[in-house]
Amino acid sequence: MSEACVAAINIKQDYCSKCSICHSICPFEAIKRDSETGEVEIDLQKCQVCGICYSACPSSAIEIVYYDDDSLLKYVNCMHEKCKSDTLVLMCRGNSPATCEIEEILKDQGLKISNYIPLRLPCSGRTPIEFILQALKSGIKNIVSIQCEDEFCRYKEGTKINARRLMLGKALLEQLGFSKDALRVLKYSRKAVYETEKCVGCDKCVFICPYGAIEAEEFATPKINYDLCVGCGACALVCPHLAIEIKGFAFDDVLKRYGESAAKLKAEGKFPVILVFCCQWSEFPALDDPESLLLKKKAIVIEIPCFKALDPVHVVEALHSGFDGVMAVVCSEEDCKLQEGKETAERNMSVLRNALEKMNLIERFELFTLSPRCVGEFNQKLDKFFEKITSMPPSKMTMAEAKSHV
Repeated sequence: MSEACVAAINIKQDYCSKCSICHSICPFEAIKRDSETGEVEIDLQKCQVCGICYSACPSSAIEIVYYDDDSLLKYVNCMHEKCKSDTLVLMCRGNSPATCEIEEILKDQGLKISNYIPLRLPCSGRTPIEFILQALKSGIKNIVSIQCEDEFCRYKEGTKINARRLMLGKALLEQLGFSKDALRVLKYSRKAVYETEKCVGCDKCVFICPYGAIEAEEFATPKINYDLCVGCGACALVCPHLAIEIKGFAFDDVLKRYGESAAKLKAEGKFPVILVFCCQWSEFPALDDPESLLLKKKAIVIEIPCFKALDPVHVVEALHSGFDGVMAVVCSEEDCKLQEGKETAERNMSVLRNALEKMNLIERFELFTLSPRCVGEFNQKLDKFFEKITSMPPSKMTMAEAKSHV
């Protein structure tokens, strides 16, 4: 972490009551407590900016850059006026990709809701009951919280923490006269989707799965143990027939998204056009508002569930589709939310770099490890990469080729 890093979270010591709630609740032991003075400090090297401590602090002594209560409430009020909806759907980043198939998730859980206000958070565990009350007071009538299953929470204890909070919150709301359905909690974790009719029984997925969630079957296609699957995407990356994919990150869908974007931007004469593959845990603002990148830097951002799901084929295909440069942003090894199988991602990058070297495209690709704990670091890396690509000639795809794809 650079010395110039602007911390996304800090403790205002003048406000701190030294109750140590934050110290006891942090899933990553990132809050240090002085045993003599009781003073607490955040260890930024360990902090994952989940916001659980922020939402638990009774004296509002913790400041956080992302998803503070005032900003969230402002967003809800704005969307309430814009969408004319009185239903708020809270989603954990881990169970909701940027493509937001929320209606499908709700339908699977027995709810038919078509008009709603989506609010995506790093972890459901950072939602305080005070925010729930403020949202209901502002005109929202129904709140649905889609939480990861306990054992698949990317922030270890986030789901469990919030389940306890919301259970108490529901009891409080009923005492205040709200409907018992004013606050509903759903459990959902994104897993691999398996189409057995496409499977040829090569068993590559069995060997690559870092969590042992895919079992080989004698004289049959492999079997997925969904109790172990964490939705990392490693299996989808090696499947030669796309028989296994992660919903929201399907190969053909991702290919179509950046392919159409490249053709359109090239046809408009834009230069340089940059594609950013970004792990959903390594950056927050750019994934919350991907359109801002297009306006500022003519960059398209594609979210991926983990470094292990960064397919080298997409990088090569993007450069051949007309992008002038491809930038990948992932978590460091220490920050990875899905620790198992990191070596798989490293091998993939080694293969990718060798391929790009042979095609004389290596200068058009860069990989960065970042964390949302450092405010603005993503933008700094993007600016630097943008300048580098600007100094190079446009990609070889001609304007005529671009227009033929629009």
